[in-house]
Amino acid sequence: MLERYGEWVSSHAGRVGFVFRSLQSRNYRWYFFGNMVSLVGTWMQRMAISWLVYKLTGSAILLGTVDFASQFSAFLLMPFAGVLIDGGDIRRLLIITQALGAAQALVLGGLTATGHIGFGHLVIMSIFLGMINAFDMPARQAFTVHLVEKKEDLMNAIALNSSVFNMARLVGPAVAGMVVSWVGEAMCFLANAISFLPIIIILMRLSVIAVARTGQQPQLLDGLQEGIEYSARHPVIGPVLLLLSLASFIGMSYVVLLPVFAKEVLGGGPQTLGWLMGANGLGALIAALMLASQKSLEGLEKRIPLAFGLFGIGVAVFCRMRQVPLAMAMLVFNGFWMITGWASSNTLLQTEVEEGKRARVMSLYVMSFMGMAPLGSLAQGYVSQRLGIEATLTISGLLCCLGSALYFIHRFSRVESHPR
Repeated sequence: MLERYGEWVSSHAGRVGFVFRSLQSRNYRWYFFGNMVSLVGTWMQRMAISWLVYKLTGSAILLGTVDFASQFSAFLLMPFAGVLIDGGDIRRLLIITQALGAAQALVLGGLTATGHIGFGHLVIMSIFLGMINAFDMPARQAFTVHLVEKKEDLMNAIALNSSVFNMARLVGPAVAGMVVSWVGEAMCFLANAISFLPIIIILMRLSVIAVARTGQQPQLLDGLQEGIEYSARHPVIGPVLLLLSLASFIGMSYVVLLPVFAKEVLGGGPQTLGWLMGANGLGALIAALMLASQKSLEGLEKRIPLAFGLFGIGVAVFCRMRQVPLAMAMLVFNGFWMITGWASSNTLLQTEVEEGKRARVMSLYVMSFMGMAPLGSLAQGYVSQRLGIEATLTISGLLCCLGSALYFIHRFSRVESHPR
């Protein structure tokens, strides 16, 4: 009996080790844990900003406006950022973006603590953060390949990046909800500023392998055109980016309306909002860990429209929940399928793209799910003022399902009806 127990433990320990196998690379391991601390602070700030905007204005439209200001500024700069990153020193760029992110959080904390914060300040600082993220987010995506010693572990590292992002999404808002209730939003901003220090130190101490330049710097406009044409012509990259853009615009921005849902539908406060965002992060974390355990890419592209279709159903059902536990359960479901779509898309793109165009394709990838979402957020904030939050999210969810179905039919029906 003890022998069987020992075999069971060894088997499961092996599975756990397989899920985290890319952490065997020293550079990636240090980056992973430093990034974890930084992202918890980032999600604390994001939740605190959402609550502060709604507290100051009481407007769903203005909630969408702040999200739009942050993400659309990134959307405008990101194509050019991808060109500059390709061929550049990614480590040095990331050190600069982390330092600027810390400075932005300190300014927010100072304004809030002294009582001088206003809606205009939040918009300006959100625009500034979006400009930082235009360089930071595609650089993070392109940097991963330089941190993993075994290239066969790249898919695992990408999935673990998603897992740490969503673990932070789980922990950060829940902690921020308690901090805001106890001492106010300013402490969340200060905590975020401090959270940048570990990753800055780690980036400065990474070994030479991880800091090498990626190649020759392309010309800005020529490089931009080359990256767009390459992505559009590619049989996998182009369609995936298109579906991701549609799903982001139609469905992803429901997160922006969570403060309205927490207060007006569930009758809660900042802690309720923190639990809702944390539940969304829990589902996303589970999905990321499941993807990290995958041994091959078989069936990965078909999983993408399936994920976004089920996510759309989840959004349509979530808006009908009137009790916090049921709403949290649906957000776990939504988070699971949302990150399954995101991470599967990321993994597929990273394995398909040519090395010299990696940052440009990753900038288009980030634009697709982070750049289109603010446009959807602005539209949803406006529509929710006219139709109500339930009707708005129902329409969004159903449209997301429709877009996923059309993608699946377009990509796979001809292949299946005309087999080679």
